Amino acid sequence: MEWPKELIEIFDDPLLEGVRPKAAAPTASDRMQQKLAEVNNWIAKNGREPSPNGDLKEKMMYAAMTKLREKGFEV
Repeated sequence: MEWPKELIEIFDDPLLEGVRPKAAAPTASDRMQQKLAEVNNWIAKNGREPSPNGDLKEKMMYAAMTKLREKGFEV
C-alpha cells in the first residue's frame, strides 16, 4: 500500500520520531513463495531433496516440499 505524501510528511515530524505506518501483512501467496525459496535453497545447499527421516529442520523442509507439490508448485 502506498501512503499519501501528506501522511509521510506528518510521520517525518521530529515529535513522531520512530512512529511509522504498519507494514502490510504477507499474503498467502507471499508465504508460499517464501517457503518455495526456502525449500529450493535447502536442496541447493544439501544437494538432495529433504527426507522425512532427517533432523527436525529436514523434516520441516520435507513437509513444506510435499505441501507445495500438492498445490502444484514445481520444487
